[in-house]
Amino acid sequence: MKNIAIFASGAGSNAQKIIDHLRNSSDGKVTLIVCNKPGAGVLQIAEKEGIPSVLIDKEEFFRGDAYVNLLRENNIDLIVLAGFLWKIPANLVLAFPDKIINIHPALLPKYGGKGMYGHFVHEAVIAAKETESGITIHYVNEKYDDGAPILQERCLITPEDTPETLAKKIQVLEHQWFPVIVERLLKK
Repeated sequence: MKNIAIFASGAGSNAQKIIDHLRNSSDGKVTLIVCNKPGAGVLQIAEKEGIPSVLIDKEEFFRGDAYVNLLRENNIDLIVLAGFLWKIPANLVLAFPDKIINIHPALLPKYGGKGMYGHFVHEAVIAAKETESGITIHYVNEKYDDGAPILQERCLITPEDTPETLAKKIQVLEHQWFPVIVERLLKK
């Protein structure tokens, strides 16, 4: 059985969907929650689910190897970024090559890069009058939203859509596909 660390900064709805999906899996389970925001909802999910969690320090995350060692000590096989808003430092990417994945709320390479997350993405997509958007699940490298894509799924945008209604459509795709792809990667 493989061990997953979920890195999250917010409410943790994707983390919860992944935990639920893998609850009876023999392929792997979430064994660690890593968070960078005190009070984030994902920490409450970790407590409720009985999953150890760690609140990380920004300076240590970007300048040291302590978290690489922590992940290795916890025998982590796959790191899943689920609404984690910090760029992953090179030392962590090098320590876990092709073992870190992320989900982005747009069809990369469009609407990716620094500062493009959450409502900022949806506002940009609507402002550009796009007719479709979607999600991209991709491997993580040293650059924002630049790693090789694993899966893209699309949704239509109607003229009536707002950033808020688009966000709801995107979240449906995230909840549907992210747990499935995580499980698929555990079988590799």
